[in-house]
Amino acid sequence: MCTSITMKTHDFYFGRTMDIEYNFNESVVFTPRNYPLPFRKVAILDRHYAILGMATVKEGYPLYADAVNERGLCIAGLNFPDNAFYPDTEDKSRNCISPFELILWILGKCASVAETKKLLASTHLISIPFHQDIPLAPLHWHIADSDSSIVLENTRDGMKVYDNPVGVLTNNPGFDFQTTNLCQYMNLVTGSPKNCFSSISSLVPFGQGLGCVGLPGDFSPASRFVKAAYMCLNSVCDDDEMSSVSQFFHILDSVSMIKGSVITSDDQCDVTTYSCCMNAVNGIYYYKTYTNNQLTAVDMRRENPESDQLRSYPLAVKQQIAWAN
Repeated sequence: MCTSITMKTHDFYFGRTMDIEYNFNESVVFTPRNYPLPFRKVAILDRHYAILGMATVKEGYPLYADAVNERGLCIAGLNFPDNAFYPDTEDKSRNCISPFELILWILGKCASVAETKKLLASTHLISIPFHQDIPLAPLHWHIADSDSSIVLENTRDGMKVYDNPVGVLTNNPGFDFQTTNLCQYMNLVTGSPKNCFSSISSLVPFGQGLGCVGLPGDFSPASRFVKAAYMCLNSVCDDDEMSSVSQFFHILDSVSMIKGSVITSDDQCDVTTYSCCMNAVNGIYYYKTYTNNQLTAVDMRRENPESDQLRSYPLAVKQQIAWAN
């Protein structure tokens, strides 16, 4: 599951919900410019852009789920089961990259979506797991900067890169379906609906919000896409940092999963384990967890970008309360 969104006020913001039935030992990880990044089929990146995001560190390797680099380029990998496909064969004419390497490959080398598109044109995703006992996750990726947003999907039809003017991504079906599906909700309005029963002039709305009747409220990927798109495209808030961050999390809350509301086929509770918001301009990673809805932040500018050591910050998962007396 999962939902990712973008928002622009004075700064540019990017983030997601992580909807999953388990934790993966994640923490907020800062990868400085001089931390070596090895790849299975291409040369090591000894120097690259600094990166901050949510990751699991395995054998010193940061496996990012979502991240931002120092130039303001953001990426999130979202579940794409049954559709994602990674071939076993190499393409000698292109850079062969495993999906677990993709976020580091792009954020380490690219400063913008435009540069990412050029890099992807010479990139071939290949099925190489991190370990044989750690299978590759079936993913597609939301990539964005302050100017544009794209979606990368690799299926049996090959690699496709879609422009994403909505700035939203969820899961199945594919992105082309999700945007077409928005046509069914063109009737939604933020104000009061107009009376189409001309012969019954006495009809008036009996409450606020009737213009949104029909806006999906379930947790299916298609419904979350529509709801998140509606919220993002109609969001109104002040330009300052705290107003923007607060609004961003309000949008994510509208599509977040409450424990027990969705049960998987394995009889597990699908839940929003964490939500995050990245200020891509200033390199700040805000997050909250299911068990602690107080915001915690890590600021890239307070780190040493020239270091050659990872910095990892365990998640604050115990509920924090600001007592008033």
